Amino acid sequence: MDGDAVRGLNNLPVYDSAVFEGRDESLRFLAALPAVGTGVVAQSVRGLGGVGKSTLVLHHARSFLAGGGGPVWWIDAETEAGILTGLAGLASALNPVHAALPLEDAAEWALVWLQGRSGWLVVFDNAENPDDLSPVLGRLATGQTVITTRRDLPWRDLTEPLYLDTLTPDAAVAVLEGITGRSRTEDSAFAELAEELGCLPLALQQAGAYLVQTRTTAHDYLTQFRRDPAQVLGMAPPGDAQQRTVTQVWSVSLKAVEEVDPFAVYLLKVLAYVAPEPLPRSVLNLAPSARHAVDQALGVLAAYSLITLTDTTLTTHRLVQNVVRVTTASPPAPSRLRRFIARARRRSVDSSPTPWRFAVSLLLLALPPNDPSDVRSWPIWQSLLPHIQALISHDEANSTGSDLTRILSKTASYLRSRGQASMALPLDERALALTEASREVDPHGKAVRLSNLAATLLALGRPAEALPMHERALAITEAYRGPDHPETATCLGNLARTLSELGQFSDAMRLERRVLANSEAVLGSDHPGTAVALSNLAATLLALGRHAEALPLQERALAIAEASGEDPADMATRVGNLARTLSALGRHVEALPLEERALAISEASLGEDHPDTAVCLGNLAATLTELRRHAEALPLKERALAITEASLGEDHPATALRLANLARTLSALGRHVEALSLEERALVIAEESLGTDHPDTATYLGNLASTLWTLGRHVEALSLEERALAIAEESLGTDHPTTATRLGNLAITLSALGRHVEALSLGERALAVAEESLGADHPTTAIRRINLADIRQELEAANDGEPQL
Repeated sequence: MDGDAVRGLNNLPVYDSAVFEGRDESLRFLAALPAVGTGVVAQSVRGLGGVGKSTLVLHHARSFLAGGGGPVWWIDAETEAGILTGLAGLASALNPVHAALPLEDAAEWALVWLQGRSGWLVVFDNAENPDDLSPVLGRLATGQTVITTRRDLPWRDLTEPLYLDTLTPDAAVAVLEGITGRSRTEDSAFAELAEELGCLPLALQQAGAYLVQTRTTAHDYLTQFRRDPAQVLGMAPPGDAQQRTVTQVWSVSLKAVEEVDPFAVYLLKVLAYVAPEPLPRSVLNLAPSARHAVDQALGVLAAYSLITLTDTTLTTHRLVQNVVRVTTASPPAPSRLRRFIARARRRSVDSSPTPWRFAVSLLLLALPPNDPSDVRSWPIWQSLLPHIQALISHDEANSTGSDLTRILSKTASYLRSRGQASMALPLDERALALTEASREVDPHGKAVRLSNLAATLLALGRPAEALPMHERALAITEAYRGPDHPETATCLGNLARTLSELGQFSDAMRLERRVLANSEAVLGSDHPGTAVALSNLAATLLALGRHAEALPLQERALAIAEASGEDPADMATRVGNLARTLSALGRHVEALPLEERALAISEASLGEDHPDTAVCLGNLAATLTELRRHAEALPLKERALAITEASLGEDHPATALRLANLARTLSALGRHVEALSLEERALVIAEESLGTDHPDTATYLGNLASTLWTLGRHVEALSLEERALAIAEESLGTDHPTTATRLGNLAITLSALGRHVEALSLGERALAVAEESLGADHPTTAIRRINLADIRQELEAANDGEPQL
């Protein structure tokens, strides 16, 4: 055979698909490999079955051939016999006379021939056993040798392997577009289908071919896949029964794993219930007697590329999980693992727990032992959260286990503390339902579940729904623990907070005084729990306009927190509460550095996008507003609104507060029309979420009225002010500072409408309430005094211009 013929010699298979996307970088890597000289080291391409290793190398081989290299020979290397057959085939292709030789002799001739030349490429496809190739690789060092394998083992005589990962989402969609001839705009479910198939090339080709043959849409395929993934992944396109399917490709690996280590199959089944994202290996850090078996099983799974294993994490592809969940039998868990779980949980376990139940036990044991609200544990929680979410989405139909309930409850508490109450709600609801359905009598657990669900509802701005749950939790705990137990005090505090949210401040204060007395008697006067009780009572006193009484309580709460080294997030709350009280007393200059400190703590401990950070931003901005530093307050209020809308929703009461605060600053900057629309929106939210007779609703009515008055729309403002005053008097009382504000504003509006006598009476009453509740020297009292003087001047001017009767 002459030189040109030899260079063109090849036995390359046809492409399995005309579409090839997303592998440019890998192709460039292979193209840069040497193919001439001595000592050329073989290159392996490794990865999960179906990831496209052979397809990648086939494209490289054809480019190699087109570039003048050769011969190029493709050998099925799954078995030793296949390797010998492939080499013998090369010998026969070079010279037909070698077809008569024994297989071993022909293969030997081919190796000798290759050793004497360079510029060739030999591909050993789907190599399974390093020992089968070792005798060959050491002799093939003058050309280019590429090996494809799913086995991640320490192959000798190889360079650093090229690990082939799944496609990027965009490349995966491009594959579907190329196979079907449809664009992603024509078939809107392409991206969702690609994600569901884990961007695995073989699965994409299988799906695309099926769509073409059946003339169906990606949405139809996706629906069928979600209903029965095992059937779909094992289904070849109509009329193309020879096409490989995902299930066929992986069944070989799974059978091989089972032969090597049956426990590895069980462990893979357990991993099928977590997320297809990195799972901390610490989750599987079992007792020393079991850890070796786990590490060995992980090694086997990694060797067959069924998982990706690092020193700290392991990852299982979503399609592997789908196939394993529904097509693989569940061998029993080894007894040593069952004993470990039993010891860790301090109770017995099923004699043969299902992989799902075993995964529940493992993740429960991996949860941080401290309170989920402790920010120091959040990195661990964040790494486990996607796996918990995946696990509970695969709940077994008849599961009522307490382990699942505890995971649901703890995860909901974590989410709530992160400001993600909407995500926590279904978990809390499910935890309560499981507890109530359980045949085990657990009054404490039921009370905890009720309290947690109520706390989430409260965080979502739904205090009316939270109230009966807190009442039930208190009744259960008081009967179970007694009236003086700290848990009873906690339930009392929760109920009091809910009453405050509903505007029932007097009822809340009675409960909070009881909680404080209980905390001081049971926990001690310097306990962090006492600081919480002090702070809650002070907040209610503030709402009732009793600012001077609230101040020493807030100062004492902060001192306890600082002395005890309280959690940073709680510390931010204590500092912010004291600043808020100082501002209410008109001491804004003293409040400002505290507000800045609270914000810094919150951003560092909770993050810049947490709802509590938005509270700190809003409080700092409010203090700047009181100091007439409106331009500085504006961006803080805009940021606080953006955080609150994103984390709590556009219809949350906290969003109404942020809208109203931003509107106030816009008005101060003369941007009244912009402020008006924000205040209208805040009022709608408050009326729908809190009710038409809530004190906050009165505040938003008054704010809207004030802006209308500034815009000269006095008649419209009047009805809103009258309604706001009626709500304040009914909910807060006739001697509350807020009632004084409502009286004063209504008086100003009446005066502007020429009703000076009525205005004077209300103005005098407003001043009297302010002097009594805030003191004669308070800035707000001074404002009431100035307003009253203006009304008197207007009345005198009006009387001077009219005949006296």
